[in-house]
Amino acid sequence: MHVLFACPHNNPDDWLPSLAAGMPDFKISVWDPTGPASGADVALVWKPPAALFAHETNLKAVFNLGAGVDAILKMPELPAHMQVVRLEDAGMSAQMAEYALYALLRVARNFETYRQNQTQSEWKPLPGLRREQWPVGVLGLGVVGARVARTIASLDYPVLGWSRGAHEIEGVRTFAGADQLPAFLSQTRVLINMLPLTPETTGILNRSNLQRLLPGAHLINAGRGEHQNEDDILALLNEGGLESATLDVFAAEPLRAGHPFWTHPRVHVTPHIAASTLRHETISQISAKIRQLARGEAITGVVTRERGY
Repeated sequence: MHVLFACPHNNPDDWLPSLAAGMPDFKISVWDPTGPASGADVALVWKPPAALFAHETNLKAVFNLGAGVDAILKMPELPAHMQVVRLEDAGMSAQMAEYALYALLRVARNFETYRQNQTQSEWKPLPGLRREQWPVGVLGLGVVGARVARTIASLDYPVLGWSRGAHEIEGVRTFAGADQLPAFLSQTRVLINMLPLTPETTGILNRSNLQRLLPGAHLINAGRGEHQNEDDILALLNEGGLESATLDVFAAEPLRAGHPFWTHPRVHVTPHIAASTLRHETISQISAKIRQLARGEAITGVVTRERGY
């Protein structure tokens, strides 16, 4: 098995020693677009250039060094036969749960208000939390979304979850399919987006859906920027249809200077840091799957193109 590291945006010196340790019996090389084709069987990629697939015609599978595969699936150069394997968790679900909990507690426990009071030297205790007034809805119940839902439910918040297909999660009321989305939204006050980006989920955070939320609603988006209609979010914030928005992702990144989100008093911006790829966990997972492939075994995380994840 020949493994090709084809990540122009990553320093191969940071990855190759650990990859070699995890796959000592395999050949590992770095893609050189100026040289002859390597003949590699699989490639490790992140935002690969289109030239990779024309250059490396022997590739049978690509392993994405991240959970989101929407960018690679959009590439017209991606061969129809190519197996695309997404990263499963690899330390990201715990980070996402932390981010979601941080954003929830900022508003539910009034921590943002206390921060503002501090700037005015105001000692002003506010009424305590009543969790039944803060139902949390999680959009997307894959590995990451399920971890987020379970984490918040463990703190006794009422938690709802919605996904394309049916799921059962202890302590979480689950909804499935387009027909049940309105009922899910109408019982949610804090909406947390953890969906994959697909044609069906693009633009799902729009006026039509967000205005279904309970009064005093808050939005937390750690999914993809293309999930949100930014004009609709700004309008709802200004009209009072949304109380606040915590946004980690945006349609265009980095968020441009002068964008209204930067200075809006009820928007909290973070620079796409809700969960980072952890190198050790990523290499361990990918190495194990490549060894399985070499033995002719089935692996998990294979993307269904029609579904988009």
